[in-house]
Amino acid sequence: MELVKKQIMGWKIMNEILKLLHLSIEFGKVGLFSVGGGLATLPFLYHMGQRTHWFTANDVSDMIAISQSTPGPMGINMATSVGFTIAGLWGAVVAPVALTVPSIIIIIMISHALRKFQDSVLVQDIFYGLRPASVGLIVTAGISVAKGSLLDIEKYNLSKNIVNLFDYKSIILAIIIAILTKFKFNPILLIVLSAIVGIVFKFQ
Repeated sequence: MELVKKQIMGWKIMNEILKLLHLSIEFGKVGLFSVGGGLATLPFLYHMGQRTHWFTANDVSDMIAISQSTPGPMGINMATSVGFTIAGLWGAVVAPVALTVPSIIIIIMISHALRKFQDSVLVQDIFYGLRPASVGLIVTAGISVAKGSLLDIEKYNLSKNIVNLFDYKSIILAIIIAILTKFKFNPILLIVLSAIVGIVFKFQ
C-alpha cells in the first residue's frame, strides 16, 4: 500500500514537471517570435489556446482586461495568469520567465552586434522588415480582441439575425473610452469607470 502511494506521488510529480516543461517551451516560443511587445503576443496566445486547449478565445479577452488593469507589462501579466491557471504557483513563475529569457538573450546579442554593424545596409533592411511585421501582429491581435469583445458570435449563430451579431453595450462603451482617451483622461480612472459600468449594466 505504501509502495502504491509512493508510485502515485511519483507520477503526480512527474506530471507536474512535464506540465511545467511544456509551459516553458510554449512561452519560450512566444517570447522568441513575438516582435512588437505585449500586443504582438496575442496571436501566439490564441494559437496556443487552440492547440493545447488550455484556454479559450474568451479567456484570452478576460486575461487582456485583467492584464491591462494591473501593474506591469501586459505580456508578462498574461503569461503569469496562464501559468497559474495551468500549473499553479510554479506555473506562474515558469511561464513569464520562459517568455522573457529569449528576449533578454536576443537583446544582448543584438546590442553587441549593432556596435559593429549598425551602419550595415543588411541590418537596416532587417529592421525595415521587422517594423511592418510587428504592426501586422498588433493589428491581428486588435482584430481578434475586437471580435471577442464587440461581437456576439454565439448569439448570431443561434439566431442567424445580423442584429444579434453586435454587442451594442460594449461598442458604445468602447467608443466612449476612445473619445475620453483622446481628451487625455487618466487611464486609471477609465479602467475604474469601465469596471463600474460593467457591474452596473451587467456586460456578458
